[in-house]
Amino acid sequence: MSIYQHYRPEEKEFIDQVLNWKDQVDNTYAPKVTEFLDPREQLILKSIIGQHSGILVDLFGGTNDAERKRGLIFPDYYESGQDDFQICLFEIDYPKKFVTLDHPQVLGSLMSLGLKRSKFGDILFADERIQFFVSEEIEDYVRLQLETIGRASVTLSKKPFAEAIQTSDEWKECSVTSSSLRLDTVISAIYNLSRQKSQAYIQQRIVKINWTLVENPAFECKERDIISVRGQGRSKIMEIDGKTKKEKWRIIAGRQK
Repeated sequence: MSIYQHYRPEEKEFIDQVLNWKDQVDNTYAPKVTEFLDPREQLILKSIIGQHSGILVDLFGGTNDAERKRGLIFPDYYESGQDDFQICLFEIDYPKKFVTLDHPQVLGSLMSLGLKRSKFGDILFADERIQFFVSEEIEDYVRLQLETIGRASVTLSKKPFAEAIQTSDEWKECSVTSSSLRLDTVISAIYNLSRQKSQAYIQQRIVKINWTLVENPAFECKERDIISVRGQGRSKIMEIDGKTKKEKWRIIAGRQK
């Protein structure tokens, strides 16, 4: 039985990468830290590594309830700690009296440095404070290169994890049923919309799965997917709990409050 049949075709490249990481740890007896992973990638990592005895996996994103986390794959005799994840926390200092910054601006400025999204973890907001997590290997580069966000001049100050902005996991759970796991029917079920409305949103290119634009209404949803519909908010598929007597999929979903 192929390992790939349990996952999406487009996830094959990531699965191959996970298998390569596993072999690397197996052969070198040394731990391996991954880039920042989205919740779906975290699930794949844990499910694949969990099948192999002698190797363990841990996840950490700077705070315990972080959404994006780095994975640590290590031999079962290895004592792992937070330092192994090689994460740095920056707070953004900017002229708060004169400008307001939002999440897209901060993420856009970070991405404009020529780095992949996987190099950055969560971006945290609380009142006027803004923080973000970044891989330690690019810490100095980001500190030197990030000089403006929007029209605001900014500087970065490094903070210990204990001073990270605390965010609660604000998912309001609900149970819905869907005739299939197609994206358009799942959106209809979770957001209580007509199928036509869901398809229109997808055609308008305002639907993302795990931060990636999806334009195919027949895209099959999986556990731990984060669905974003502009104007409707974000949701997460917590669990796909089998079928009802009427052959509908029972889905435990979370809507962001």
